[in-house]
Amino acid sequence: MSQVFAEDGRVQSATAIEAGPMVVTQIKTGEKDGYSAVQFGFGKKSPKRIKKPQRAKNVRWMREFKVSDTSEFEVGAVIDAGIFKEGDEIKVSAISKGKGFQGVVKRHGFHGGPRTHGQKHSEREPGSIGATWPQRVLKGKRMAGRMGGKRITVRNLRVLKVEPAQNLILVSGSVPGRRGTLVELVKI
Repeated sequence: MSQVFAEDGRVQSATAIEAGPMVVTQIKTGEKDGYSAVQFGFGKKSPKRIKKPQRAKNVRWMREFKVSDTSEFEVGAVIDAGIFKEGDEIKVSAISKGKGFQGVVKRHGFHGGPRTHGQKHSEREPGSIGATWPQRVLKGKRMAGRMGGKRITVRNLRVLKVEPAQNLILVSGSVPGRRGTLVELVKI
């Protein structure tokens, strides 16, 4: 993350995203595949680390997006950061940072038990998890478990600046994931 100064002098938080160049690797049509979509490839990978059927494409990540009209695209076309403009409203999706197995205080914001009145080792415990009936733990009960590592979508972010020469897009606010995470940007 970084910060950007607006025209009126206010500071805005921003996230720099490397956007492209992406290559159109395949076009799927309704007649041949049963649905219409465009497949994009992004990033480079060493040829020895790619499976043989995918070596011709030589990309690190591949994603497919359903579109209604595939006539705008052709295989081998390069798409870069220039498709976005300053002020565009976008939604950003990515896999969030994985935090491993966490307790209820960190995972759900529980306050824990009191520090006094006979409490010895139960300051961060969840407390009671149910009544006498139905004699089981109900589904969806907030308990300790794995946290993070899920697909998160943040809507209503704004494109602050586009630098097509360096394939950089500055987006207002924070974006899910760690450095190096594949991020999906979609215009709203």
